[in-house]
Amino acid sequence: AEHRGEGASEIERHRSCFVYRSRDKSEVRRFHKRSLKLEAEGLLAASVTMVVCPLTPEVLDQLRAKFYADSRNVLAQNVCTKTNPIEACASRKILEETHHVFTHKIETEGKPVTNQKNSGRCWLFAILNVMRTSFMKQHNLDEFEFSQAYLFFWDKIERCNYFLHNIVNTAKRGEAVEGRLVNFLLTDPTCDGGQWDMIVNLITRHGVVPKTCFPESYSCESSVRMNSLLKSKLREYAKALRDMIDNDASDDELKTRINEQMTVIYRIIGICLGVPSEKITWEYYDKSKNYNCVGPITPLEFYENCVKPYYNVNDKVCLVTDPRPGNPYGKLYTVDCLGNVVSGKTTRYNNQPVELLMKLCAESIKDNEPVWFGCDVNKRLIDKHGIHDINTYNFELMFGTDIHLGLSKADRLLYGDSMMVHAMAFTAVSIDREGKIKKFRIENSWGEDHGQKGYQVVTTEWFANFVFEAVVDKKYVPADVMAVFNQEPIVLPAWDPMGTLAH
Repeated sequence: AEHRGEGASEIERHRSCFVYRSRDKSEVRRFHKRSLKLEAEGLLAASVTMVVCPLTPEVLDQLRAKFYADSRNVLAQNVCTKTNPIEACASRKILEETHHVFTHKIETEGKPVTNQKNSGRCWLFAILNVMRTSFMKQHNLDEFEFSQAYLFFWDKIERCNYFLHNIVNTAKRGEAVEGRLVNFLLTDPTCDGGQWDMIVNLITRHGVVPKTCFPESYSCESSVRMNSLLKSKLREYAKALRDMIDNDASDDELKTRINEQMTVIYRIIGICLGVPSEKITWEYYDKSKNYNCVGPITPLEFYENCVKPYYNVNDKVCLVTDPRPGNPYGKLYTVDCLGNVVSGKTTRYNNQPVELLMKLCAESIKDNEPVWFGCDVNKRLIDKHGIHDINTYNFELMFGTDIHLGLSKADRLLYGDSMMVHAMAFTAVSIDREGKIKKFRIENSWGEDHGQKGYQVVTTEWFANFVFEAVVDKKYVPADVMAVFNQEPIVLPAWDPMGTLAH
């Protein structure tokens, strides 16, 4: 014990670091080196007692006996072996009591219902669905879509360039290719997802266009094959850049190599998605059957002149609700290596209680502006009926144990059971006579075959559990909350669940 006295205190320090809450990367590296020394001295191994509980034949016999001791398990087995086990738990009572009717609804919901198909472009569909409501009203349109493919093209181009710069920067920081950070970056170098500040980067840099001016393509609607080509090439280029840094290449040499690599990347993306025109001419009929023509005009000019006066992305702010104990409210956060445009806006999260997000979403809708938000969409969702409610499924009745709600929201984040994976738009809200918010209406991007012709309803209880992010106009946000954006952001690791919507 005396021999291990000093080492034991070091072990406790090592364990505190193991949670990875440290914001000081140099300190983390020192802890890692110290842990190797402790292991070499046998201190770590000596301090750990392993729990061994093998599934012996006797244990397996006990498990089997307990299963068949309850006849309800046999009935549940008969049901779930013949149908979807989750759908079998759906509550008929919730289906009967849930109505897609709301006290406040935006004046113009976009038509047609959009469909991202087999791609991860929900974040782009959600913002363009939000933007089109005021645009359609101003231009007297019955139906309209902005081109999701246009922003997807530019995000792929910018994202690949951003990845190559991340590879250079992490190499210069001394990050090993076998280390967690570089390994994480290499796992999916060009994913489809994204975050709010990445939207701002794209729109303020490249503008937007109507869908008729840059329509969908095969690789827009099913991106996995194009992505596989890009991933392989980007990993090849990552090795080349790291080799150059190992050989003391200058910054100018690295820039030249990245430009050469981006020539090939642009070619692959352009072949798969098409290349947008530098200028567009948009012709259309309005509701009154009048002919209209806009252009020739650049996509950025189209945004500045035709869209920005009614929806300015720079006037909106991103609020998140992350209840983990290590991430207090009233603080500004960012995620390491998360972004899409070199020298663009960094991803910033203003962390606030979920009640504030709910209140501001309702205020925005009452003022006729839909809200872009991020959530864990598949939890407690009856997709066919478009219902998000924590009571939609009675897992306790079927399996004898509850599912999804056994952990708190904070613990679900910590243990990887929940995170924001999908972006949509709130378009309506119900508020009772006492002023209490009861439910929201969602415009999704999965087509009319999901939900109530593409729309869903979400209760406030579900919102509190599974919504993590919302974007509202800064005019609705209290001054003290806006002041948080002036803070120096706390950097979360690249793999933090607050960044998953971008993956």
